[in-house]
Amino acid sequence: MSEENKITDTETAEANAEKEAAANNAPEETMEDYAGELNASMKKIKEGDLLKGTVIGISDTEVALDLGYYAEGIIRLEDLSEDPSFSIKTDITMGEELSATVIRVDDGEGNILLSRKEANQLLVWDKLRKMLEDKTNVSVKVVETVKSGVVAFLEGIRGFIPASKLSLSYVEENDLDSYLNKTLEVRVITADEEKRKLVLSAKDILKEKADAERANKISNVQVGLVTEGTVESLQNYGAFVDLGNGISGLVHISQICEKRIKHPSAVLKEGDKVKVKVTAIKDGKLSLSMKALNDIAAEEIVEESYDLPKSESLGTSLGDLFKNLNLK
Repeated sequence: MSEENKITDTETAEANAEKEAAANNAPEETMEDYAGELNASMKKIKEGDLLKGTVIGISDTEVALDLGYYAEGIIRLEDLSEDPSFSIKTDITMGEELSATVIRVDDGEGNILLSRKEANQLLVWDKLRKMLEDKTNVSVKVVETVKSGVVAFLEGIRGFIPASKLSLSYVEENDLDSYLNKTLEVRVITADEEKRKLVLSAKDILKEKADAERANKISNVQVGLVTEGTVESLQNYGAFVDLGNGISGLVHISQICEKRIKHPSAVLKEGDKVKVKVTAIKDGKLSLSMKALNDIAAEEIVEESYDLPKSESLGTSLGDLFKNLNLK
């Protein structure tokens, strides 16, 4: 045997010896190592149980879940959602974790038949109550118009948005169709599981945004500003004047004119253009005065002045002042 062959045989023997030693030193696998998987796969399940699984298959008619059991879970299309706009192709993704309740432990093909809709009913109301408590803003799509409002689904639950909660101004019933298929930002204002009553509002969010925008604009207004506005409404206690740019203020009845009046309509009417002075800003509200402008006018009196003609002899003597005066 050549020297080269001896070296090769030696290296091979050493390598095999190392592998054998490593195998002998490796910890032996026991049943305990698989206890978790075995217990999961052999766990007794029954109808009504709430299970979690990972989406491993999506077809036009069903979703398959890996439940970590001896069998896969199957959720049929009709058991996925109550939302009529739900799409199995776009609203379910591979690898997503879903919760579902057991309808049947064997669907006849060795699978566990599940319902996501039933699980949603068990879990969703806690989530909706949390949204109500936290004043969470969510986006929903209007899918139907009904008497006095519209319908949108949130977390698979049918929600009602009253016409009075769609906008800052009231929406007439014949205008409700314009909201169909629109996406709105809403907030939960009622979540009653017992009555299965879910009420949503877009107005609450719109009002907060409008108030914040108005407060920002008012922060740029200074007391003492004199400006022009339009009378937008008359009340027993005064007149509201629109100053433009979404800002309005109140002229109290005592600040409309110098004389006492029983009602602002004695002096003003809606649509009148008036000049006002900002007298106070408190809690985001402007106090205006028309009467204060009279005080300003009184201060702006223009003083008359007279120019005497220049004369070289003027002021030299009293006689010079009267020398040309004819006393006849």
